[in-house]
Amino acid sequence: MKPLRIIFMGSPEFAVPSLELLHDSPHYIAAVVSNPDKRRGRRSKPTPTDVKKRALELGLTTVDAVDLNSEDFIRNLSELEPDLIVTVAFRILPESILAIPEKGSVNLHASLLPKYRGAAPIHRAVMNGETETGCTVFFLNKKVDAGEIIKQKKTVIGPLETTGDVYERLKTMGAAVLLESVNDIATDSAERIPQDSARATPAPKLFKENTKLDFHKSAREVHNKIRGLNPFPIAWCHYDDKKMNIYKAKPGPELKLQPGKLYASDDALLVGCGEGTIEIRELQLPGTKRMTGKDFINGYDISLSFE
Repeated sequence: MKPLRIIFMGSPEFAVPSLELLHDSPHYIAAVVSNPDKRRGRRSKPTPTDVKKRALELGLTTVDAVDLNSEDFIRNLSELEPDLIVTVAFRILPESILAIPEKGSVNLHASLLPKYRGAAPIHRAVMNGETETGCTVFFLNKKVDAGEIIKQKKTVIGPLETTGDVYERLKTMGAAVLLESVNDIATDSAERIPQDSARATPAPKLFKENTKLDFHKSAREVHNKIRGLNPFPIAWCHYDDKKMNIYKAKPGPELKLQPGKLYASDDALLVGCGEGTIEIRELQLPGTKRMTGKDFINGYDISLSFE
């Protein structure tokens, strides 16, 4: 196998294991492209992305991606003469960049494509109650998450697992599948399996308005949404006109309560849903620390409802 000259593109922590595995492989990373340094707080100094920070620790050349369409940026990438561009949790690349490497550009995506194309594939899979997901390495083209598949690997989603649990598993599993795919490209043995776009499902970005809980939904749907939004951006509802974050829950007993109605069963805080109940295990009101359902029962008025 002739080692490849690679430009690696990524920013969040999810991409770090992939960078590390490629760095430890026979392949050569000519540069690491990441988003510009950013302030994480009002008074803090600009700090690098997780990928850039790790790249600097590894002694790799880094490039800030300010404008992907900049002629200077594109020229700088071309002058690196990459055989392959590898992206993990990065931005959509213009065709002018996709055309640079001789062997193409590939991406690691955290779903079993063509399912869950988009920005939030892990969240959406857990929120929708999927029992399995996985990761896909595919060749990039001008359509988002629609290129030919090289490799996929599946993993089970447990009934109580959160997005955070699945995220941790996929970031390491995905790195291994990515390296296998790069090795196949280096030996000209990579598969190129077309996606069936008729089976495609979206995984759009999450915003405040679509993370609010609706207790008119079934207990199963409410529970899936809570675990799908953990550890970020977190499901929420209103209690006494205040925004309440719900971190942890589990399916409750089959009691007939009005949607949003609270009920204390021993030390368990139950909430009525359109069908069934859920038990709230951990929540937080503004200006308070996170508390258990038992703490809430002991300190707050449960004659009110969650809305």
